[in-house]
Amino acid sequence: MSRAGAAEDADAVLVGGGIMSVTLGLLLARLQPDWRIVLLETRSEPATESSAAWNNAGTGHAGYCELNYMPDPEDPSKAHGVASQFMLSREWWAGLAAEGVLSPAAFIHRAPHLALVFGERNAAYLRRRWEVMRSDPLFAAMEFTTAADEIAQWAPLTMRGRHRTVVAATRHTAGTDLDYGALTRQLAAAFAARGGELRTGHRVRGIRRLAPRRWSVTARTPERDVTFRTRFVFVGAGGATLPLLQTARIPEIDGFGVLPVGAAFYRCAVSEVVAEHAVKVYGQAAPGAPPMSIPHLDRRTVDGAAQLMFGPYATFSTKLLKHGRLTDAPATLRPDNASVVASAVARNLPVVGYLVRQLLASDAARFGQLQQLYPGAERRQWELIHAGQRAQIVAPDAGRGLRGGRLQFWGTRRVITADRSLAGLLGASPGASTSVAAMIELLSRCFPEHWPRWQAELQQAIPGLGRDRWTHRQVEQSLAATDAALAL
Repeated sequence: MSRAGAAEDADAVLVGGGIMSVTLGLLLARLQPDWRIVLLETRSEPATESSAAWNNAGTGHAGYCELNYMPDPEDPSKAHGVASQFMLSREWWAGLAAEGVLSPAAFIHRAPHLALVFGERNAAYLRRRWEVMRSDPLFAAMEFTTAADEIAQWAPLTMRGRHRTVVAATRHTAGTDLDYGALTRQLAAAFAARGGELRTGHRVRGIRRLAPRRWSVTARTPERDVTFRTRFVFVGAGGATLPLLQTARIPEIDGFGVLPVGAAFYRCAVSEVVAEHAVKVYGQAAPGAPPMSIPHLDRRTVDGAAQLMFGPYATFSTKLLKHGRLTDAPATLRPDNASVVASAVARNLPVVGYLVRQLLASDAARFGQLQQLYPGAERRQWELIHAGQRAQIVAPDAGRGLRGGRLQFWGTRRVITADRSLAGLLGASPGASTSVAAMIELLSRCFPEHWPRWQAELQQAIPGLGRDRWTHRQVEQSLAATDAALAL
């Protein structure tokens, strides 16, 4: 039987040891060094779930190659938004590296980003996408070609052994590969060095309102229950975020639900194969497949070792975290969201069908998808690994009330209470790449009384902060400065 200890007071309690929470923790620790900031993580170290290196694709998402960010070749707004946000991440990490806080060689490496398509219709789409994007300074350096021999130079494995076909590709050489697990652990260490309290082995059990702008957060450890009284709570616990927000009984999440979706990848460590693919190549999703299913063949560098990854393949479990419980997803169903979740499933039957086909696919069928991008792939050189779990957001449809729901495939959703004292982050894409922008926006919304001073301080470390449009000179200066600091 665990014993409850005396309640502790804190200025801010952050739940979850992934990149979002540790980024927010470090920002707060630098901006308000007099605050007591406590970060609670269930497991024995940070970054064991979605932020772990092999639980995600490790792409520095910048809109260069992700075709799902721009399904309409005339509308670059999503790609521009992601690119702008990733520039802020680069500037923040580069500043920390220049201070000696981060060791960039452990988490970031150059990996040009390619988009590769086949067939005349898809080639025409990609050409138009490139024509529209290159007028934006963030994408001005992007290259386009329909020459098979040039694509073979950019990504040799994708063209070797391929029969004659119409092919097109774009490339941006500023692309990156990131080990978000290593980055998160370094940020967590920096947070602790700044006076933040990193409490591992603390499973948060519930959040309860005590008074206006006052909360109680209770966590269980092997020895006892620990309670914190605080005036601000952030829940960045991946798939566990919605269940924890439900314990707080806030109206802002009425009707919200989640559908768990897992992923698997093929991984190759054969040195002669890896040596020929120093890029990330993104293709197009299969007909009827959700946007998150875009196939990609990536160079990864994890723990100093270069490997290749291909995927994703959808998997299914009722767990909301890789280390979660089978009862996780069913436990989130409530009277306010059951019809919303049912409606979202009914309105997305092609996605359900895609998931079923993925689950029933043979190993040969799965490997055939890899061979579409890498015709010469040999099965014996690749192993299938299981990655992290994602809690796909199901949001109420404003036009249908609580009887209508929709799956939200794009973006993250910040849930903030009316008094701005509790916030949570739902969703996964584009995730870690935009962590700095996401947490800075959260600070501006939750702490308007501090924001003018904080913004001035952050502007010194992140020159692009608040910039909606970038000039060619600004892009060149930012990339050059961050490349130098990050040793890219």
